[in-house]
Amino acid sequence: MTNSALGQQSDNSTTEQVDKSPLLELGSEYQNSIKLLQNRFRIDYEVEEITMIFFREYGSAPIVLVRPDGSKIFPHDADGENIFWFDSSTYDMISIKNPTAGPWQAIGQILPESRVMVISKLQLHAAPLPKVIFAGEILKQTACLTNGGEAIDYAGFREVVSLDIDLRSTNNLEHNNFGAKPQIVATFEDNGKGMDEMPLDGVFTGQFNLDIADGEWNLVFLVSTPLFTREQVSSNVMVYPNPIEISVEMNEKEGGYHKLLVDAAREHVDMSTLLIDGKIRFPNGDVQNFSITDMSPDVREHLIVNFEYGVYRVKITAFGNTVDGRDFVLDVPEYSFLSEEPVVEVMVPVDPGQGETLSGSGMDELSEQGADNQPQVEEMSGSTLALIIVGANVFLLIVGGGLIWFITRDNVILLDKADVKADGEVNSANKGGFFTALLARLPSKNKAPKEEQKIKDKTVNGDDGMINLLIPKD
Repeated sequence: MTNSALGQQSDNSTTEQVDKSPLLELGSEYQNSIKLLQNRFRIDYEVEEITMIFFREYGSAPIVLVRPDGSKIFPHDADGENIFWFDSSTYDMISIKNPTAGPWQAIGQILPESRVMVISKLQLHAAPLPKVIFAGEILKQTACLTNGGEAIDYAGFREVVSLDIDLRSTNNLEHNNFGAKPQIVATFEDNGKGMDEMPLDGVFTGQFNLDIADGEWNLVFLVSTPLFTREQVSSNVMVYPNPIEISVEMNEKEGGYHKLLVDAAREHVDMSTLLIDGKIRFPNGDVQNFSITDMSPDVREHLIVNFEYGVYRVKITAFGNTVDGRDFVLDVPEYSFLSEEPVVEVMVPVDPGQGETLSGSGMDELSEQGADNQPQVEEMSGSTLALIIVGANVFLLIVGGGLIWFITRDNVILLDKADVKADGEVNSANKGGFFTALLARLPSKNKAPKEEQKIKDKTVNGDDGMINLLIPKD
């Protein structure tokens, strides 16, 4: 079993050479596959490398290959050089270099409708992209997959390969996508979901969502299997900036409406065909949907209720035609604007006698003057505070010093006779301190001031039992 596109033929192989493929001689319906006859197949002697896929029952063990000489190949025999083996729950993919020519056999739970597929030149054939495409545009693209130039219609094969389209920046300094990483912009599927019209019909459908920077890109078609990847590089494409332009006319007063304006780049978009579908998120989190279906060349307008101050967010999808008549769908980046509470003007009188007032620019001038005088006011406040602190300290020193002098100038202490020794000395154990002197200076409730003075002038008298002494200050 062989394939004319496995490498033994050059790119300029003729149709006659392709028609002599052993696959056709075996009676296969397609050039790239053959039904198993009792799990047997034949490999032609000219094949230098063969890649085969065996589909089997779900969850069954991997198959075992039997060479023409009877020797067997198991999955653990894959050495990564001459034999490559990938097994999943539903299929085995095996690649062998320089396989032995002759009849081979596969042993395992192979499905009755399974085919041995010899993978050679996998290609994804898709229509070229439009000349004018925009960042944020959503495109639908259909393609078919071929193997050795023949279409593949086997449904199980879509589980083996993945079909993607990459965009790779040309790194042109003049464009916004300079240095951008490769982007997978579409994945082709044949499952009847999304934009795919019919499942398992052999037509793969991809949806482009060009959420990328505008600029020049390389278009690369990728066909990947567990064992290898095929790339097909197409011509460069130019992605233009999103043509939809959004602005807003603010309503500065309380209440009323903000006016949303939607325009487009007229050199690329037919403005008379533009339709808008979007939603507005208000500052309090409420969401309002809206649509603009006016068919005119004028700028589209929509009124937004200004019932609250804060950030408004607008997200829209645009539908229309380019100037050359191509339909497009655009995902427009979110637009936001801030509604602030209006500033109330304050009337400040300049000359009370004349009754003149300032507002607007006059208020600004006063504010500027106040800002200029601010350092001087702060400096004056600091000096005044320092003078107050110094004055308070001086006052406390004077009052405290006078009080101490007044208390200690004549410390008259009344002592009991028992506190005086025989030689007239005072017993130091009972000597009074500062507070004793202070109490001594206070007037007595039992004696009048004149009587207290007489007591001071007396000498030692045994009759009253007290000794009056004048104790000089230390």
